[in-house]
Amino acid sequence: MKFINELTYENYIKKNQENVFHKKFDQAIESIKKQFNNNDYPIIINNEKIYTKDKYKHVSPVDRRIILGHISKISDPLISKAIESSYHSFKDWSKLNYKKRIKILKKVANTIRAKKFQLAALLTFENGKNRYESIADIDEAIDFINYYCSDMINNNGYVTKNNSIKKNPKNISVLKPYGVWAIISPFNFPAAIFVGMNIGAIITGNTAVAKPASNTPLIGYKIVEIMIESGLPPGVLNYITGDAAKIGKIIINDDKISGLVFTGSKDVGYTLYKNSADIKPRLIIAELGGKNPTIVTKTADLDKAAEGVSRAAFSYAGQKCSACSRVYVQKNVKEEFIAKLITKVKKINVENPNQINCDVGPLINFNALQNFKKYVDIASQDGRILYGGKVKEEGNLKYGYYVSPTIVSEISLDNILFKKELFLPFLCIGEFDQFYEALDLCNNSEYGLTAGLYSKDKKEINDFLNNIESGVVYVNRPKSSTTGALVGNQSFGGWKNSGFSGKGTGGKYYLTQFMREQSQTIVE
Repeated sequence: MKFINELTYENYIKKNQENVFHKKFDQAIESIKKQFNNNDYPIIINNEKIYTKDKYKHVSPVDRRIILGHISKISDPLISKAIESSYHSFKDWSKLNYKKRIKILKKVANTIRAKKFQLAALLTFENGKNRYESIADIDEAIDFINYYCSDMINNNGYVTKNNSIKKNPKNISVLKPYGVWAIISPFNFPAAIFVGMNIGAIITGNTAVAKPASNTPLIGYKIVEIMIESGLPPGVLNYITGDAAKIGKIIINDDKISGLVFTGSKDVGYTLYKNSADIKPRLIIAELGGKNPTIVTKTADLDKAAEGVSRAAFSYAGQKCSACSRVYVQKNVKEEFIAKLITKVKKINVENPNQINCDVGPLINFNALQNFKKYVDIASQDGRILYGGKVKEEGNLKYGYYVSPTIVSEISLDNILFKKELFLPFLCIGEFDQFYEALDLCNNSEYGLTAGLYSKDKKEINDFLNNIESGVVYVNRPKSSTTGALVGNQSFGGWKNSGFSGKGTGGKYYLTQFMREQSQTIVE
């Protein structure tokens, strides 16, 4: 089965229909605005919508005056009920032929495709992505479904023949699902990562209890609605919202949970892993962020490097685990590179993401804004801010969490700004003499998610590929030095403290993590 990426915006450009794309998106924005009338949103258990009395107000980071809705906060008994529902649904779902599961999920993909502009417009309000990244987020969700469907078909449902020393018996290897998985997704890719993790579990015959990030519950809710409308049986996927600590504690302590999938911070991931192990051994698939470096050498195309680093560092306000947050430049081209980089960054338009001309939208919440201010203070005291460092409050931007892309230099390479994942539009610049020094600087990190290189020297390229300690690496890529992995093209997963499993999403090994092998010998 052939897989083809969605690539909505690129396809409109190819057809010379960019104006049509923008017209559809603007219409979707106006339609979505009409939904923001203090609507209440339920949890979903066993395909039943349940509205709880306890709710929290969901406010847009784009403009705090916009209330997106009121979100139900799940109670302890309902958390247990959701797990129980998935547990009881597992037997029938796991026994269903994988081709029948695929038929349902392909219908899900087709429905998301039909509603992609509406979903993407909602996403701009909910997490502040501009229209180009919002549509790409929805595209990636569709890609995950179609790629994993293709993977199941191309691998015959993960049933393979083993060697037999004689014609009789027949030996077969079968990968089978574990049971109930808890899925905990982040705010920065509320469609793509939410869908990717959940589809990984349910397409392989598992059932799931899914909790979205508290900052972005609506996209997940809309997608679960689509799944149910497309024929997903009751209990296969239960959707819960509310207090993360409370939900996490109950999930971990329930021995009906066979595995957990988590994307988020290292500290939370480690806590889940440790506390889960106190109950029983479980599979945990986790992607835990990064402190992603880029190397720029004296042989690099500096225009290409400046473009790639700018995009990697500042797209979606640096709120990507793959964002470039540190760049090491060879001394004799450092000043020239910085000049070109600042020229690129000055052209970045920080704006309301509903606008066509928005390059970068707001930070996700007040805490992120406070962190930005704190790290700007550190940069001012310990180094030199070359560009940015400002909170943007002109016009209606004062009602959101808007900040300027920030570039820092002349700072110690051991400074917290070079070491800690900030999840902000914050780029630190260091320098090196010899290439091996740059490699050591890149690898001198607890993280190992993504990394980039700009060089025309073949030996440097080979040394980089052979020695860099990251799960996703790019060489001379103008589109972005560290971000933008495309499903089926670049698998996405980290080394060291950036991930537990060593198997990337959107790659050919991902689904195998949700299944266990059974060796079958049949004598006829």
